[in-house]
Amino acid sequence: MPLSESYKNRLYPLLPQLKEHFSTPFHIYDEVGIKQTCNDLNRAFSKVKSFREYYAVKALPNPAILKIMAELGFGFDCSSITELILSRRIGAGPEDLMFTSNNTSPEEFAVAEADGGCILNLDDINLIDKVPHMPETICFRYNPGAEREGNNIIGTPLEAKYGVAKNQIVEAYTKARSRGAKKFGLHTMLASNELNHTYMVATAKMLLEVAEQIQQELGLSFDFINIGGGLGIPYQPDDEPLDLGAMADEITGLFQDFERRHGYMPALSMESGRYITGPHGALVVSAINRKDIYRTYIGVDACMSALMRPAMYDAYHHIEVLGKHGSNVSETVDVVGSLCENNDKFAIQRELPVIEDGDLLIIHDTGAHGQAMGFNYNGKLRPQELLLREDGSVELIRRAETNEDYFATLDFERNVFRI
Repeated sequence: MPLSESYKNRLYPLLPQLKEHFSTPFHIYDEVGIKQTCNDLNRAFSKVKSFREYYAVKALPNPAILKIMAELGFGFDCSSITELILSRRIGAGPEDLMFTSNNTSPEEFAVAEADGGCILNLDDINLIDKVPHMPETICFRYNPGAEREGNNIIGTPLEAKYGVAKNQIVEAYTKARSRGAKKFGLHTMLASNELNHTYMVATAKMLLEVAEQIQQELGLSFDFINIGGGLGIPYQPDDEPLDLGAMADEITGLFQDFERRHGYMPALSMESGRYITGPHGALVVSAINRKDIYRTYIGVDACMSALMRPAMYDAYHHIEVLGKHGSNVSETVDVVGSLCENNDKFAIQRELPVIEDGDLLIIHDTGAHGQAMGFNYNGKLRPQELLLREDGSVELIRRAETNEDYFATLDFERNVFRI
């Protein structure tokens, strides 16, 4: 889906000046759009007694973005010690942090325990004995196996490395309670970029049923149910957006039914990332070369180290050429970077206006899993990040990597082990 008209109306007139001031390439994010989506999510679930989104830091791990989330009451879902440290640096406290790791190391548990701790979301029953000090609140990530289907991005639960199996889940809470846990949560994550709201409703229903089973067998109650993330955005122009209102109404109804049966309502949590920031980011690049052989290639000044989703997932990202929207003259081209890989392509056989050197191309929907998935193969360096503020100013929120950054890890004291 193209960027919102509101974002384009505020961004596009600035782009020539931004190119002059910052140079390309850059990712640029929209504060207005991000806040609007955050507020929409909070309003949608306002009839649940307690709702909180824990933003998936992996989607866009930038302090300036995380501060926006914190201002609107969001917590942070972290999958690594680096993400925990980043979230703590912007002021997140123990109750604001959900640590959803997998194959977790002792070093990671040590960081999780530091600075007052966090909400541990354990991925494996074998980790219970490896937690140095069992916290008062514990959560388990549930994997239903063959009882549910995933989607084509995340795969099927039966084949996933994540989560505690159905036949282990009661034992997991039993062991955690025996080690001192007193408050309990239940979590799952079964899909990615899902546009069918009924899938998420079914996930909430499944978790509430599992909670009822555990409650019946062990006599414990649940403080929160985390239905995970995976809310999709319409990357393709003709995709229908997720029906957030219908999803929220149906899930709220399930929680109200649970309350009628059991006399209490667990808090509802989510860990959306893409849905919150994905549509509110763009990668802006300049055309620097045109190559006509068996196909026509438009070379730009970024490569898949700045956005690897098209290469990794064959993902579609809409592209516009500044000042040429609606042009009657078009051609079919591949839009490519300079990486020494043939899948270094932002678009394949895409019909676009005729592009000349110096034209600005806006690659849409890069506000999640764009910069965050970058890498340094071929010695390529990740671009800068900008934020279009509510007042119309544009702020640098991450500088571009430099050659000095690349070589920094080669500057160390000599260390040789000999037998």
